[in-house]
Amino acid sequence: MHCACASQSCQARGCPKGCEGPLLCHQRREPSSAISTPADTQAAELEPIMTLQNIDTDQIIPAEYLTLVPSKPDEYEKLGSYALIGLPDNLYPARFVGDGDVKTKYTVIIGGQNFGCGSSREHAPVALGAAGAQAVVAESYARIFFRNCMSTGELYPVETELRLCDELKTGEDVTVDMDNNVLINHTTGKEYKLQALGDAGPVIDAGGLFDYARKQGMIKAAA
Repeated sequence: MHCACASQSCQARGCPKGCEGPLLCHQRREPSSAISTPADTQAAELEPIMTLQNIDTDQIIPAEYLTLVPSKPDEYEKLGSYALIGLPDNLYPARFVGDGDVKTKYTVIIGGQNFGCGSSREHAPVALGAAGAQAVVAESYARIFFRNCMSTGELYPVETELRLCDELKTGEDVTVDMDNNVLINHTTGKEYKLQALGDAGPVIDAGGLFDYARKQGMIKAAA
């Protein structure tokens, strides 16, 4: 399937100009925004949250939380509860994950340029996925962040040539259609062209690099 539904994903919160949030397939909620999947896959209803430019990995998940081990379910959940906790309060008074919550209510992140810059920590896309995020739509990504999204299978990093963080507003109803490479804003009726994920799509669909390699017979399946 080609949806923004990572194997262990959920959502996010709002900011004055916007903020971020990913998405969860096979589940519906109001208000709606969705990542569209192939015909045999049900898409979820989600809310976008937007970010400013240059959201770095220290803002996504500060270094003090890197001792959490994502392979342990309780620590994976806890890691998600700290996603985007490094964003400055004066720009993002509403948190991506609310106080006392472990999941975000936003599942699509709308970013600007150079999303995920900074250190190479894999915990960044994992934290967003653990919080419930399923996709980021941004102008550009730090190369290592894009690669970590693919290797972990936690998040779909969708690119667009448009600066959507200035176009979309937190809470608007959108569909991210990765089959037709378009984002539809149902609130305004506008559509925005997206770039195809290309070879990264099937790897993320499979749940990450190792799961993809196993399914392709490149390495032995786990016993």
